[in-house]
Amino acid sequence: MQMGIFSCQPFDEASISKLAGGDVHLHCFPARLDENTVPLCDGLDAVCVFVNDTVNAVVLEKLKASGVSHIALRCAGYNNVDLEAAKRLGLAVSHVPAYAPEAVAEHAVALMLTLNRRMHKAYNRVKEGNFDLNGLLGFNMAGKTTGIIGTGHIGRATARILLGFGCEVLCYDPAPDRQLQDAGARFVPLDELLSRAHIISLHCPLNQHSYHMINEESISKMRDGVMLINTSRGGLADTQALINGLKSHKIGYLGLDVYEMESELFFKDHSCEIIQDDVFERLSTFHNVLITGHQGFFTQEALGQIAQTTLSNVAACANGTMDTTTFLVKPAC
Repeated sequence: MQMGIFSCQPFDEASISKLAGGDVHLHCFPARLDENTVPLCDGLDAVCVFVNDTVNAVVLEKLKASGVSHIALRCAGYNNVDLEAAKRLGLAVSHVPAYAPEAVAEHAVALMLTLNRRMHKAYNRVKEGNFDLNGLLGFNMAGKTTGIIGTGHIGRATARILLGFGCEVLCYDPAPDRQLQDAGARFVPLDELLSRAHIISLHCPLNQHSYHMINEESISKMRDGVMLINTSRGGLADTQALINGLKSHKIGYLGLDVYEMESELFFKDHSCEIIQDDVFERLSTFHNVLITGHQGFFTQEALGQIAQTTLSNVAACANGTMDTTTFLVKPAC
């Protein structure tokens, strides 16, 4: 089995190599998979891709022609893969639907706490010998109304943490979760959540229905000074609408681990370059915005589970024992 790993960072290679058996030969490519890099797949049986790789119909057709039979995503989201084209071409597509959901949930809550108590600002002040507390005033999480949009594995984990803080937790999801309701969370219409929550955290997949669900109209329904957290996919929010909401003070705090155009920025060192994305640069100028580079998943436990599930999917595709919970598309018979 010859498998190519695209967007491969040293930590990807280390975690996957640690678990890969001798019958799986890894080819690690730091480059993203797209129409320009797909020739690297000649002679491969499977490719392993991540969130910012481009797996559209053109790439899939070239993968098929190269002999690739399986696209293994090492992430939960699959908005970057043309599933219909994969079905038409008879290519298998798998993903990792659940990997230490607490990793992303804890990162979301870390963004909330850091923004609330200005931990990042306090750290920089103290490093410079400045112990003034003015400008660092926060609020108690206990008793605040929080909104969770999307209660899959990560949304549920985030809700449980916030319930532990003593927050009122409102949830919106087409399929209400009974266990969360029993724990004290309430499922409400989206407009009620938007209008009542002091803190809103997004935990949805990106698709045609959720694209730009946070826009000028939805932001206008929120409380003045709302805290908005996005650790899911950048395309859930219209970035220009976020900037307008910050300028009008409708959004009082913004925590992002994802960005709509992140594929040109994230997972690379641009510290010695002039960043050309003017929208991102404007967003980063706000004192009440905290951005991390898609690191919510980045824990030892999550990397281990991602590697294990990805390799299990590759083996299952090779021997025909595919699990319906991890395969989005099975190969044509």
